Amino acid sequence: MPTRRTPVPLSQRPVPNAVLAKVRAPLCVALGSPAEVINVLSGCRVTEATCFQIDLHQAERLRSELSALAPGVNVVTAADLWDLPADFQTVLYLAPRGGERELKIDVADQAFHVLRPRGAFVVWSPYEGDLFFPNLLKKVFGKVKVTHADPDSVFWSQREGDRPRRRHELTFQAKVRGGDSCRFVSRPGTFSYGRFDDGARALVEVARIAPGERVVDLGCGCGTNGIFAAQRAGPDGFIAFVDSNLRALALADANARANGVRSFATYASATAVGPEEGTFDVVLANPPYYGAGAIAKLFIERGKAFLKADGRFYLVTRQPNEVAPQMVDAFGEIDALEHRGYTVLSAGTDGEYADSETDPVPPREDDETGAVE
Repeated sequence: MPTRRTPVPLSQRPVPNAVLAKVRAPLCVALGSPAEVINVLSGCRVTEATCFQIDLHQAERLRSELSALAPGVNVVTAADLWDLPADFQTVLYLAPRGGERELKIDVADQAFHVLRPRGAFVVWSPYEGDLFFPNLLKKVFGKVKVTHADPDSVFWSQREGDRPRRRHELTFQAKVRGGDSCRFVSRPGTFSYGRFDDGARALVEVARIAPGERVVDLGCGCGTNGIFAAQRAGPDGFIAFVDSNLRALALADANARANGVRSFATYASATAVGPEEGTFDVVLANPPYYGAGAIAKLFIERGKAFLKADGRFYLVTRQPNEVAPQMVDAFGEIDALEHRGYTVLSAGTDGEYADSETDPVPPREDDETGAVE
């Protein structure tokens, strides 16, 4: 049986003629890695454009690399593409290899609303036989045109008339340690879309949090861990939600309010800054696995800076052999506990293990449910 070839990244391909023919200013490039965006802007010879990103980390990388190449290109970070003005003649979407299906749908739906009348939504796909986008664009725009040229596919549609905005959301419920069940709204393009991730659950189940304590949820996603921490910290506690993803922070804010968290704040940062250093009792860190450990290292360094002298730091990972030495360098002694297929590393700023007084880890609870809204 033939196997599907892994496509070459768009950053390493010449821009297809079909893309060059359709791009008109004002142009918006929706998402894409910094290397992909630079490649397509160079190929299109565009000196003025708007590049949309959800994540501040990606946006700052792109902004840095574009500063010399195309100083007229504007990089905008927002929770939603339709937060931008509806003033683009072209929205170009650089479809990822694989990637999140629901995010692709979300981008197409939102692109419609930032186009001028008869403006074009153009998709450059790395798959010659891409079967996903034709049906999607026909549903959103009514009509779609396709060009296949090994190894690419290019799709484009025009905005005609108007259509209601459609927000793609998935809700789920979960509880930990016998506490009250919480309901969370999640959206494509954010961590743990549609479910309570086992790693996040392992982290909050292992962590020790006392009434009245101040907690940092570092890499908070839609806010699950900070909200469950707030159940234990109680009305006198405080939760700081920190993330570089603006859509995730908007969800964390909304979910915290909906679940009755009394005292909290959100901080948007690509470098994990914002909360006042030296004022927190607990840091819960859930770094992503990409970035060759650089983000885990950042979370460890910044997490330690947030803690009081007797504070406790917890980090969940599936790569303990890579992350543990970084924690040892920062804290000295550390402890490790395997739970739900993950390793929770813990340490204290006073040199004691953070979980030395932790209650026994509760049995598994698989009580979450999801529903599309």
